[in-house]
Amino acid sequence: MKDRLYARLDELYTEMVDIRRYLHQYPELSFQEVKTPAYVADYHRRLGHDVRTGVGERGVVAVLRGAKPGKTVALRADFDALPIQEENDIPYQSKVDGVMHACGHDGHTATLLVLAKVLNCLKEDLKGNVVFIHQHAEELAPGGAMAMIKDGCLEGVDVIFGTHLWATTPYGTIQYRIGPFMAAADRFEIEIRGQGGHGAQPHLTKDAVVVGSQLVMNLQQLVSRRVDPVESAVVSVGSFVAENAFNVISGSARLEGTVRTFNSGVRDFIEREIERIVNGTCMSADADYRYQYDRGYPPVVNHREETERLVKSASRVPGVENVEEAPLQMGAEDFAHYLRHVKGTFFFTGARHPDWEVAYPHHHPKFNIDERAMLVAAKTLGAVTLDYLHKTAEGAELTAET
Repeated sequence: MKDRLYARLDELYTEMVDIRRYLHQYPELSFQEVKTPAYVADYHRRLGHDVRTGVGERGVVAVLRGAKPGKTVALRADFDALPIQEENDIPYQSKVDGVMHACGHDGHTATLLVLAKVLNCLKEDLKGNVVFIHQHAEELAPGGAMAMIKDGCLEGVDVIFGTHLWATTPYGTIQYRIGPFMAAADRFEIEIRGQGGHGAQPHLTKDAVVVGSQLVMNLQQLVSRRVDPVESAVVSVGSFVAENAFNVISGSARLEGTVRTFNSGVRDFIEREIERIVNGTCMSADADYRYQYDRGYPPVVNHREETERLVKSASRVPGVENVEEAPLQMGAEDFAHYLRHVKGTFFFTGARHPDWEVAYPHHHPKFNIDERAMLVAAKTLGAVTLDYLHKTAEGAELTAET
C-alpha cells in the first residue's frame, strides 16, 4: 500500500503546488478565516468524506472511513496567515495587503488535502479511519486547537500526528524529539504610570521612559541570575511605547513581551518574578503600574511510542535523506493541546532549498519554502498513518487468535 501511496503522491505533486500557491495568494488572518475553510471543506466533500465545518468556530474536520475495521488516526494542518507585508518577488505573491503566509501554513494545508485524496484512493484496503483536522488560528493565542477539541474534533481518535515545514532545516530532513520539543509561550503587558511634564523640568516629573528603561534592563537579569542554568527560559521585551513630543517627558509607557519555558515550575516562578521586579522598579521611582500576564500555549510534549513509530516509518520514506533528533525549540505550537488529550507526535519536515544562500526564518517578509518538502511531509504522514493502522490491526488480530 505504501508503494501505491508514494506513487500517487508523486503524480499529484503538481496539484499540491497549485493548491499551496493559490492559498498563498489569498491568506487570511487568525480568527478571520472564511474563504480558506470553505475551500478546504469543498475539497473534502468532493472526495466523499464526512465533513464538519465551523468546528471550534472556524475549523474543518473531515473523516475518511476505511473499508476494514481498525483504529482512528488524526492528522492536523493549520491554515491561518500573519499580518506581514510580503517582500518576495514571486508570481504567486500575496494579493492581500499586509497579510502573508509567512510560516508555511499554506503548505501544510496543501499537503494534507492531497494526502487525503490519495488515502481516499486506498480506502478499500484501509484498516481503520483517518480524521483530517484543518485548524484555524494557530498563530494567535488562545488559538483554535482548544476550541476544536471542545467541539469534538478528537472524539474517537486513538493517535494524532502533525508536522511543520521548517524553512531553516535542509530539504530531505525529518526532525523529531521524544518528550518536550517546543516551549510554552506566554505574553505579558506592563503599563507604567508616572507623571509627565516639560522636558526642561525633569525634577518635577516621574519619567516613565526612564522607569521603563530600567525595567527592561532589570528583566534581562531574571533568567540569567534567577533561573537555574540547566532550565531553558526566555524573557523578551518586544514592544516599548511612550509616544510624546520631543520636549515632553512622558508620564506613561507600555511594555509588552513574551516568556518561553518548558518547566511548569519555572513558568510559575517567572510570572511571579516579573511582577516583583516591576513593583520594585516602579516603587523606587514613586511610580504606579499595571501588570497583566496571559498564559498562551503549553509546551509541545511528544509521546515516546508514537515518536519512535514515526522515526521508523520516516526512515523508509523516499526523499527522506536524514532522520535526526531535533534540538529543543523556544518557538511554540498549539498542537500541544492535542497531545494533552491523545497520544501522538509533532515533527519538523526540512524545507530549505539546497541552492538558497539565505534561508529566511519563519515570520519574515521574505519567508519561503522548498515546495518539494510538501511531498516529503505527505509521504511521511501517510507512511506513519498506514503503519499505525495496519500494525495495530494486525496486533489486534493476533491477540484475538491467541
